[in-house]
Amino acid sequence: MSRHADTGRHADTGTAPDTSAAPSTSAAPGTSAYAGTGTDAHAGTGTGTAPRTRTVVALNGVTKEYPGPVAALRGVDLTVEEGELLGIVGPSGSGKSTLLHIIGTLDRPTAGSVHIAGHDVAALSDRRLSALRAQHVGFVFQAFHLVPGVSARDNVAEGLLYSGLSRSVRRRKAAEALERVGLADRVDHKPHQLSGGQKQRVAIARAVVGEPALLLADEPTGALDSASGEAVMQLLRDLNREGATIAVITHDTEIARKLPREVRIRDGQVVADVRNPSSVPSMVTGAGR
Repeated sequence: MSRHADTGRHADTGTAPDTSAAPSTSAAPGTSAYAGTGTDAHAGTGTGTAPRTRTVVALNGVTKEYPGPVAALRGVDLTVEEGELLGIVGPSGSGKSTLLHIIGTLDRPTAGSVHIAGHDVAALSDRRLSALRAQHVGFVFQAFHLVPGVSARDNVAEGLLYSGLSRSVRRRKAAEALERVGLADRVDHKPHQLSGGQKQRVAIARAVVGEPALLLADEPTGALDSASGEAVMQLLRDLNREGATIAVITHDTEIARKLPREVRIRDGQVVADVRNPSSVPSMVTGAGR
């Protein structure tokens, strides 16, 4: 089993998953690196019509109950289109962590339907669901989940463990991903040689190295000081401008208000879904490096 099974990226099986469940996410030349398997969200039709987009997440009437009974989610409807950057915000116990697990295919709903990157989760076996998750969903967690004693390059390369790529190619792509997050000069550093902000950048590089359709960032600034946290949020905005679809799960209303879309959850229900047109990314130079 992968040493990152706890992050959900390659969970459930120690063997390479059946990737026939999920088409390749390799981008065609000239398209966004995050275009995934659907239509290029930014490719015009040449006829003056609006650009086409792809639905990355579609939840309809999703309920999740635990023994007790405890209803962690109650009839949640949520759609996320390709290229969006949104915050899912709520207090402790609101259901946002359960929603993360459902969107990330780490858990299945008690009722309702879940479609991720065009795939009906209910129709997939656990093995095929693992393939879908490994190929289409990237995770970033508050605790980083880096392997101690292993270089930043090899930590990031583990994000491609089930890609079928050779070790040399995985390591080359890992170095490129680290350059994208501003750590080209830290590829051989081990976690104990990195600051908190740098560790989170390594975790982000690992999450995006496979060019997933969706990046889920769970409290990505929770373990960081304010300057490093803002630098990480700026990096997520930059990745979104490059085409990444990103959902930030947080309890911090200030972070959520600065994102273009804010989904508020309380008592297992979506109580507001608003656009923040006035949200202006703050430019950060060098913080958290």
